[in-house]
Amino acid sequence: MKYASIVAAAGALLLAGCQTEPMRAAQADFKNLFSSSKGEPALAAGLRQYEDGNYAEASKNLQSAVEQGLGRSDRVNAHKHLAFMNCVSGRTSACREEFRKALAIEPGLDLPPAEAGHPTWGPVFRSVKAGR
Repeated sequence: MKYASIVAAAGALLLAGCQTEPMRAAQADFKNLFSSSKGEPALAAGLRQYEDGNYAEASKNLQSAVEQGLGRSDRVNAHKHLAFMNCVSGRTSACREEFRKALAIEPGLDLPPAEAGHPTWGPVFRSVKAGR
């Protein structure tokens, strides 16, 4: 634990003077490594429910997690899974909006091949990312 504190302090000092957007994002990600977010329990529950196919409860927990506060990568993950559920439920505009939110946080977001190739949300994600 002592080592983690030293690494955190050194990283914070190294990044403190840089205020470009990529450096601010790196600072936020670094900070999130050493702190937990209030929304993490709801995120974990929502992802478990998503995997179990309980989409109604998963949606509630993922939305709650976003509202309670999550780190950058967790917010992207929550919005991505909300998009997936909206797409498979036929709510294409809500799906597109959740993908927009994820891409606003992480413009370079790419889906892994298994997700990108999904016949329902894959084309929607590619369309949103392309700005259409």
